[in-house]
This record gives sequence, C-alpha cells and structure tokens, in this order.
Amino acid sequence: THFSDHIIFVDESGDHGLTTIDTNYPIFVLAFCIFKKDVYATQVVPQIQQFKFRHFGHDQVILHETDIRKDRGAFSHLKIAALKQSFMQELTTIVENANFSLVATAIRKEAYRARYRDPANPYHIALQYGLERAYYYLREQNEIQRKTHVIVERRGKKEDDELELEFLRICNGANYLGQSLPFEIHFADKKSNSAGLQLADIIARPIGINLL
Repeated sequence: THFSDHIIFVDESGDHGLTTIDTNYPIFVLAFCIFKKDVYATQVVPQIQQFKFRHFGHDQVILHETDIRKDRGAFSHLKIAALKQSFMQELTTIVENANFSLVATAIRKEAYRARYRDPANPYHIALQYGLERAYYYLREQNEIQRKTHVIVERRGKKEDDELELEFLRICNGANYLGQSLPFEIHFADKKSNSAGLQLADIIARPIGINLL
C-alpha cells in the first residue's frame, strides 16, 4: 500500500486573528494528534463510541469542547455538578489512555504581533511547525516513504482554499528541511463524526490554558 500506517487529526483553539486579541485567551493553538491507524480503529474509536452510548444512549453527539465547557446543546444536562464531574473524569481517562502522539504549536499573539512588522497568519505558522515536527516523528517510525493523510475540519470556502494553498506550499518545500513532505490534506465536514477530530478539539484548549 502507498498509504502510511498513521493518520493525523488537526484542530485549533483560539482564533488566528491579530487585529483584536481576546485578553482572556490571547493565544492560538494548533494541535496535531498522530495515531497509528490500527490503534485508532480498534481502540480509540470504540472507546469514544461506548462513552457516547453510556452518556447519551446513541453515538451521534459530537464532542465539542466549547459546548461541553458551557454545558450547552447536547451537554445541557452537565449543569448538574455530579454529572459533569463523572463525565469529565471519564473523558479525561479516555484521552489519557488513548495511544497517540501529540504535536502542538501555541502562539502568544501579543508577543508575536509585537515582534514582527508584518506578521504571517498564525494558523499558517503553526501549520508549518506542526507539519515539520510530524515529519520528524514519522521519520523515526520509518514512515516517510508513504503518504500520510492530515485531516482538518472545514471552516469556510475562502479559509479552506487559503489553508490548502499554504499546506501545499509547505509540503512542496517551503519548510525548515527545504524538501517535500509526504502529507496530503483532507477536509472533513463540520458535522463529520470523527473521533480523531473530536479528540484534537478537546485537547487544544487545555494546552493553551496550561501555557497561559
């Protein structure tokens, strides 16, 4: 097969705008969750599905960090403290036990804006750093001869086109190594019930909070 044994899910926390910076969360985080496909398919996905069955009775709920934190939508029952606590403990255990490698780039936006006269889009900077480090990781696994898919969530046509262009530019040699990187981007629908994207979404903000 010409596909690697790994798959990468990417999600962000915070917005990448530099004009108005949120003083409560002045940071942008891009998290890359790198899974071995067999572990992902046989362990991670079933665990998340079983978790959903236990808490919702079905597996169509999308675990969204903001909604969980704010107890809204499908998570409104978590306003009851005891339910929230057991829900969070169980989810935390799943994340802790999930066997994946994490590469994350966090940008303190005020410092970044102050440092450069014409700062590049933080998303694009974080993407380059993340792809470079994901490449180093896969190189250690002898996985650079084959193609690895990088899954990101759709945002909007303009943003997705920009991101795809930047992704191709980086993979075609605009990176620290100055060589082509064996990655292919795939855009997932916002409603896509992807366990990997949900995990990336759940862990991106805690990384930012931890740094702050």
